[in-house]
Amino acid sequence: MTNKEIKALISLLDDPEIAPQVHSEIQNLGETIIPFLEESWEETLDPQQQQRLEDLIHHLQFEGLQQRLRVWRAAGATDLLEGMWLLNTYQYPDADYQALNRAIEQLRFEAWTLMRPEMHPADQVQVLNYVLFRSHKFAANTQHFHSPANSMLQRVIETKRGNPLALCVIYLLVAQRLHLPVFGVNLPNLFVLTFRPELPGAVPFYLNCYNRGLVLSRTDIAHYVSQLNLSPNDIFFEPCSNLDIVSRALRNLQMSFEKLQEPTKAAEVAQLLEILTEESLEEGDDDED
Repeated sequence: MTNKEIKALISLLDDPEIAPQVHSEIQNLGETIIPFLEESWEETLDPQQQQRLEDLIHHLQFEGLQQRLRVWRAAGATDLLEGMWLLNTYQYPDADYQALNRAIEQLRFEAWTLMRPEMHPADQVQVLNYVLFRSHKFAANTQHFHSPANSMLQRVIETKRGNPLALCVIYLLVAQRLHLPVFGVNLPNLFVLTFRPELPGAVPFYLNCYNRGLVLSRTDIAHYVSQLNLSPNDIFFEPCSNLDIVSRALRNLQMSFEKLQEPTKAAEVAQLLEILTEESLEEGDDDED
C-alpha cells in the first residue's frame, strides 16, 4: 500500500459501520503502520479517536513483542541483554538496545581498567563492587520496591535504583564481558549471583547485589533457605539459565502491575511469560520463584 492509501485506510476508522474490518486490515499490516497511526493521533482532536488509535498502536506493539520473544527463545536465549531489553520494550517500546549495550560496555571498561592479571576472585569482586556500588551508586529501590521501573533495565541504569534481579543482571552482564565465571542463582524471594572460580580447590561463593555485592558462602545460602522453612534444593545453589532470569523478571513485572491494581497489564505480561515457560515446562523445568 502507498502512504496515501494507508492514510485513507486509517481515516475510515471514524466510520462505525466499517471500523471492525478496517481495524482487522490495519492489524494485518503489522508494526510498519505505527508511524502513520501516531501521525493520525497528533492530527485528530477527537479523544475517542485518539483512544482507538492508542489501543491499535499498543496492540501492534504487543504482537510484535510476542513474536520477538518467541524468536529470542527459539534461538537459544543466548543474549541476556536482548532478553531484558525485550521485556523493557513492553513499557518503553522505543527503548534502544544499542544504548543499553553502550551503558553496559562503559561499566565493563571502567572495571577492566582496574583489573590486574592473575587477580584473586575476591579482589575481582571488590573491583566490580567499587565500580557499580560506590562509583556509580547502584542501589536497592527500597522506597518503591514494587514499581515496574525496577524491572526495566533502561530505567534502572538511568535512576541507579532497581530490584535484586535487575541489579544482578547489570552486575552479571559486566562480569561476563570481563570473562569472569559469574552466573545467576534462582533463590526464593531473592535473586543472587554465584562466582565459581576456575582455580584448583577454589570454592564457589555468592553475591547479594541488593546489598551492594555482599559476599555469601554456601552455608549462608543454606541458612537463608532454612529460614524460609524450605528443604534444600540444587536450584538454590546452582547457576540458572538466561531463560530462567528473563522469566523471573517477567514474574516480577507481573506482580508489580498486580500490586498497582493494573490487571490488564498484568495479564499481558503473563502472556509474555507463557511464551518463555511453555518450552521449559515441556523440558520438565518448573522455573518457579
